[in-house]
Amino acid sequence: MKSKPNFSIESTIKGQVVGIDEAGRGPLAGPVYAASVILDKKNIPFGINDSKSLNLKSRERLYDKIIKSSFYGVSMATVNEIDRLNILQATLLAMRRSYLSLAWKLSKLPSCALIDGNQAPKLPCKSITVIKGDTKSISIAAASIIAKVSRDRHIKKLHLYYPNYDWINNFGYSSIKHRLGLTILGPSPHHRLTFKPLKRK
Repeated sequence: MKSKPNFSIESTIKGQVVGIDEAGRGPLAGPVYAASVILDKKNIPFGINDSKSLNLKSRERLYDKIIKSSFYGVSMATVNEIDRLNILQATLLAMRRSYLSLAWKLSKLPSCALIDGNQAPKLPCKSITVIKGDTKSISIAAASIIAKVSRDRHIKKLHLYYPNYDWINNFGYSSIKHRLGLTILGPSPHHRLTFKPLKRK
């Protein structure tokens, strides 16, 4: 049976630990989001897991519980920033912004940041990267939920203005209807022009 993320990494670190994760690195459209979360270890919502392993209803339920019981910050990097910087640098920028958003709410900075992946943004505290961290650290998993739900809500709003790309169902990822919309209409202002098949040779 696959183990769920837990507090074992956090328990080895003195002081407050913030988990950081992103959502939306792979889509053809929309910003990349990131979230930073400090869980209250005495009041951790039950059922937190990697956002990709949760269904929509579970993510929404856990999102509400996490924001009520934890310190958090959420931010994004725009499509223009993705195209100008590349997706990795834009993701790190979104992570840094989410951390700074969280930091404004604290009396002092966290002791350490646990970051999903193998590269870390520049932060004013110790940083530890954790490959597949959203499956290992419950703080990173919580951040993955906040980032995913926040981005999905944003894309749903964009769908109201650009319904022909079917973003309500694909959330900006490549799908048959999304690609059909691109073939008929071309890219919208929210498409990533440096991503295939949009990238011009």
